[in-house]
Amino acid sequence: MDLTQGTTKEKQKRAKKTMMWFAMISMTMTFAGLTSAYVVSKSRTDWLTDLVFPDAFIISVGVIIASSACLYFAKKAIDQENRSLATILLVATFIFGVLFIYMQFQGFKDIMEQGYYFTGPSANIVPTFLYIIVVLHIVHVIAGLVVLLVVIYNHFKQKYQRAQTLGLELGGMYWHFVDILWVYLFLFLYFVR
Repeated sequence: MDLTQGTTKEKQKRAKKTMMWFAMISMTMTFAGLTSAYVVSKSRTDWLTDLVFPDAFIISVGVIIASSACLYFAKKAIDQENRSLATILLVATFIFGVLFIYMQFQGFKDIMEQGYYFTGPSANIVPTFLYIIVVLHIVHVIAGLVVLLVVIYNHFKQKYQRAQTLGLELGGMYWHFVDILWVYLFLFLYFVR
């Protein structure tokens, strides 16, 4: 397919989706670097092996998957012109996103209750890595929540119709990417100790 073909609107749509792919690839490289540094650091003599992974992080996996499912079905509802269902699902996606962030902070609280801190004289590299990776991911989720607010606002303004959902599609690409990224990070941090 020749990318220079099509209407101006089709070209703009392709360009915006391509830019989103570049952004997601950039974020992937950032987290790949952090997880690589984590693996290299495992050879340190002070590496913790007795840190109990917080249940809140485990629960957050289900929460973030539920948020992705809600957003997926919201798009389907818009395609089927079921605006009321789409509204419920978009708001549920946002609520699950906020709950996800809450669960992350509960995980940090659990780690600190185990006696492991991220900074200070009693700090260790393992919780520090957890903190950096999870907080950086939270920043991306917060950006996703802002995107979701814009999507919800546009939905209320009735900007999305069947076959006219570019903003929702771009927001969905980002949200699903951030969700998949957490599943990867969780599995990595859980199994690579």
